[in-house]
Amino acid sequence: VMGVVCTNDDGLYRKLRFNQNGIGAVPSPFDCFLAHRGLKTLHVRMEASARKAMAIALFLEKHDAVDRVTYPGLPSHPQHELAKKQQHGFGAMITFYCMGQRKESALFLQNLKVFALAESLGAVESLAECPSLMTHASVPDDQRKLLGIDDTLIRLSVGIESCHDLINDLDYALKVAQGVSDDIQSS
Repeated sequence: VMGVVCTNDDGLYRKLRFNQNGIGAVPSPFDCFLAHRGLKTLHVRMEASARKAMAIALFLEKHDAVDRVTYPGLPSHPQHELAKKQQHGFGAMITFYCMGQRKESALFLQNLKVFALAESLGAVESLAECPSLMTHASVPDDQRKLLGIDDTLIRLSVGIESCHDLINDLDYALKVAQGVSDDIQSS
């Protein structure tokens, strides 16, 4: 993971440079090469991921096993018009709520084949997570509820795999979670 800080304030620059040098937060030449190489295709990868995310969001919005979808590219999103004005594309992150409870969320995640389970979202490959089972599992239920994190909230980071494969993967896992698949493989 790399980041960048830009400033036109000489005093702030000197403080940041001192801290960077003092804590050793200096990437190796090879890390810089990899970051530079990745930046050259970032726009292409983001455009592909965003196109697939839109198709997936539309699919999920119509799926019987999905309660609701939160994606700024959908007209149903409360800030859709604002997103259209401010953004070039709508990104590759989708939040949705599957029908059921924690058990159905767990079954959904267990039956994904193309999406990988990950707590860190944002890679070339498609990733999925359920905060109540993963990143926020240690947060008490009442606090999670106050934060708007319920047991059926699923977050997806859409990668660059085949859109057809991604949709089929989600459809299968949702059907298994709801007990309507002919080929149930819950573990």
